[in-house]
Amino acid sequence: MIHQVYTIQVKGSLPDARLITYIQEYTDALAINKRPLILLCPGGGYSRTSDREAESMALQFLAMGYHAAILRYSCAPATFPTALMELATSMKLIRDNAEEWHVHADKIIVQGCSAGGHLAASLGMFWDEDFLAEGIGVEDHRLLRPDGMILCYPVITSGEYAHRGSFENLLGCAEGTSEYANQKELLEKVSLEKQVSSKTPKTFIWHTFEDQSVPVENSLLLVSALRKQGVSTEFHMYPKGGHGLALANQLTATADGGAIQEECTSWIELAHTWVESIFGE
Repeated sequence: MIHQVYTIQVKGSLPDARLITYIQEYTDALAINKRPLILLCPGGGYSRTSDREAESMALQFLAMGYHAAILRYSCAPATFPTALMELATSMKLIRDNAEEWHVHADKIIVQGCSAGGHLAASLGMFWDEDFLAEGIGVEDHRLLRPDGMILCYPVITSGEYAHRGSFENLLGCAEGTSEYANQKELLEKVSLEKQVSSKTPKTFIWHTFEDQSVPVENSLLLVSALRKQGVSTEFHMYPKGGHGLALANQLTATADGGAIQEECTSWIELAHTWVESIFGE
């Protein structure tokens, strides 16, 4: 396995921003030449990146036969668009090395949980915008486009059902302050259900009905917007389970034994089936 850590630095990055790769080594003893890659963005409300939504999940994707990479992106006090620039830089890095790493350059999926879902989806919405390409020195916007998105209980809307803490960290100011009030245009831009277009990649989403931290309306609003734009989408809403479940089993349980929800453990196999289906078309 090619397991390496790459420092990712853009304007505003924190010193520890990095991409960790889990690249299965090529061998001519196997029929497989190139593999899809899943690029993971752990959650954490843009205040941190969760360990529970990182390596344990990456290893599950590895076991499915994919390459994986984890972006430990800059969080508060870093503000928008720093983390997005880091994700775009990571996408470019992977595509630049696709031949050497035996990665299918047109089969790269961004995956994210909670605020990491917001980050992953942001790349899906903004990949073709000039501010992103110019910010990292890319001429061909297509180098930044994900080929699919897997969003787990994602933060999406800055409106009525917003997870306020995520947006306060993303913008670097607290709700109720004049600084926050002056960010109306940016708040509108990062409310991702309003940014969906026909260019948005195919999407897999799951959420729980009982999520009290990031209400399921975040996913419902996104699904509705994707539907209106004709973007192929698979959505699963589980009736039980709180926020931040990760794999929802013992492998990603919290230290006190929480975040286990047997009903939700099926999501990763459903995502596996979805990946195989979109790349089999």
